Amino acid sequence: MEIKVLFFGVLAEVAKTGFRYYTNIRSFDDLRLRIEDEFPEMVHYKYRIAVNREFVSSDPLLKDDDEVAFMPPFEGG
Repeated sequence: MEIKVLFFGVLAEVAKTGFRYYTNIRSFDDLRLRIEDEFPEMVHYKYRIAVNREFVSSDPLLKDDDEVAFMPPFEGG
């Protein structure tokens, strides 16, 4: 399956891009491991995950053409 991954804030700086496509993804854990292999610095940051613009709190089920966003914690007023 193909997944579009969006990176925001400092995570976009780490990835040096705002988005990437990943193919042959079997699960969210598979996706996370591939991203961490490609960008090892990601393990040093806290982030939230959204799938198709909805925040998720655990290991989400992914399907072909899903959009997964990695977002650092938000601050502000």
